[in-house]
Amino acid sequence: MKRKAIALFSGGLDSTLAILLMLKQNIDVLAITFLTDFGCDIGDSSSCSKNPGPAAAKFGFDLKLCHLGQKFVDIVKKPRHGHGRNMNPCIDCRILMLREAGALREMVGADFIITGEVLGQRPMSQQRNTLSLIERESGLKGLIVRPLSARLMPITIPEIQGIIDRDRLQAMNGRTRKPQMSLARELGLTDYPSPAGGCLLTDPIYSRRLQDLLRANPDPDNTDLSLLRLGRHFRPSKSCKIIVGRNETENNTLEKMQRAGDVHMYVDGVGTPLVLLTGPDAEKYLDLGASLCARYSDKKLEAEVQVTIKGRRGTSVVWTRPADEDMIDNYRIR
Repeated sequence: MKRKAIALFSGGLDSTLAILLMLKQNIDVLAITFLTDFGCDIGDSSSCSKNPGPAAAKFGFDLKLCHLGQKFVDIVKKPRHGHGRNMNPCIDCRILMLREAGALREMVGADFIITGEVLGQRPMSQQRNTLSLIERESGLKGLIVRPLSARLMPITIPEIQGIIDRDRLQAMNGRTRKPQMSLARELGLTDYPSPAGGCLLTDPIYSRRLQDLLRANPDPDNTDLSLLRLGRHFRPSKSCKIIVGRNETENNTLEKMQRAGDVHMYVDGVGTPLVLLTGPDAEKYLDLGASLCARYSDKKLEAEVQVTIKGRRGTSVVWTRPADEDMIDNYRIR
């Protein structure tokens, strides 16, 4: 009977190579790609968000998408093993993903789990002692194979049982990408994304926005979290946030994400941001929102600008002076 592995699959180079090494050993692979509310999904530009579909279709392995939902939100807010430099709970994140993969393994009768981790590549979650801790706390001791660094790590159960050949696995170590690129050529993998620095939770600006949101609202909903990825953010009060779109795509997205009670505004007839005021007391900050809207519009050099406001009371217009740098610095979440 053909053996089967569950693969943690981001769609990036390393996790793709790990799968290809298993396919070369005649192992069936079911890849699982995890989605979250924090931007680590296939529609974003972070390193944990490559589109996994093309590689799965090209190389013929099965793919499953799994949203981590509130479980992941909870560990971001209070990770047992702490955050990294920003809001990234890397160790707890890995444990959670492996536990979910372990549950899927039992469900489908797979033999073991593989990941694309490389020993020493990431400072928080891919050091030897941390990898051992993650394996232990995930409840998968001996069942996690890391094909790119396997020959530098303790032998695993599927290797002992002869399910896979240890000598055909790799011994990669450190942050250089040259061995992966060489192996990609060897395995016929020519189309893969460039490496990035990490998920959005490793980004300092995004992390500060998230920290600000959690201070204002410890239990944000999906829309609150999704808005963190868009525009320039300003905080006039604990219960109001102003978001200024940076381009047409963001403007369109902000308009679609407007909820009952929110207000949006723009400068008619010229290049303008869509400015979204969200929160229960948004109406109190119409003057500030209008001033920011004028400042980021193509009329920012004029003494006064007419701004159109659409909110709870219908549509209105106001004349306002564009915000100065002091006002921007006073309210902006950087």
